[in-house]
Amino acid sequence: MNRMDISRLVITKALSRPEDQYAVGNKQAHVELAARIKKRDPGMAPAVGDRVPYVIIKGGVGAKTYEKAEDPIFVLDNNIPIDANWYLEHQLSEPIKRLFEPILPDNVDTLLKGDHTRKIHKATPTTGGLMKFAKVTLQCLGCKSVLSGGETALCANCRPKEVEHYYSKLQAVTECESLFSRLWTQCQRCQGDLHKDVLCTSRDCPIFYKRKKVQKDLKDSREVLARFSDVQEAW
Repeated sequence: MNRMDISRLVITKALSRPEDQYAVGNKQAHVELAARIKKRDPGMAPAVGDRVPYVIIKGGVGAKTYEKAEDPIFVLDNNIPIDANWYLEHQLSEPIKRLFEPILPDNVDTLLKGDHTRKIHKATPTTGGLMKFAKVTLQCLGCKSVLSGGETALCANCRPKEVEHYYSKLQAVTECESLFSRLWTQCQRCQGDLHKDVLCTSRDCPIFYKRKKVQKDLKDSREVLARFSDVQEAW
């Protein structure tokens, strides 16, 4: 349901030698990702000896694992959907089955299949594929209908409850600000000074990814809140 903290899904492997020195036909996820990052942004490309973090994203039908490996920060910034089925099949299913097989010997597969697993939230990517041709249209923040006629936040049907919707979005901004403040302070304590900016960029630290995620969520929440320009001007 896209609720798992991305820091729990990150896999890291060391880049032990240059890309051209790996065996032909033995393509590995972290090696292929390092090559893609080098093409995308040479300044951010991992060097030999670095650990390359990656997550598995949704790909085309029949796509190999090395083709679906992507940088976690790039995934966060562009809302690229994670391949939840890959993690279930390759990371979780067998340990879960072995654990519950003595309890559910005949129907252990029902833990991972059935109606309780069908509700999936799919993120809308902002890059790649057909997104370069997509036209952005504003939707009502209440009923999700397409807005028209100069409306920026709510449709005519939802406008009577504008104050309620405004405070709901304002609360989301406040919660993001509070969480970001806690994570920022935690990183400051880790580096031993509460009066300096956080300089840490450790890709092996789960707090790093949490901080990046809430930073993006805060930016998105503020953009949504800014759509209530009429309410803000009235205040």
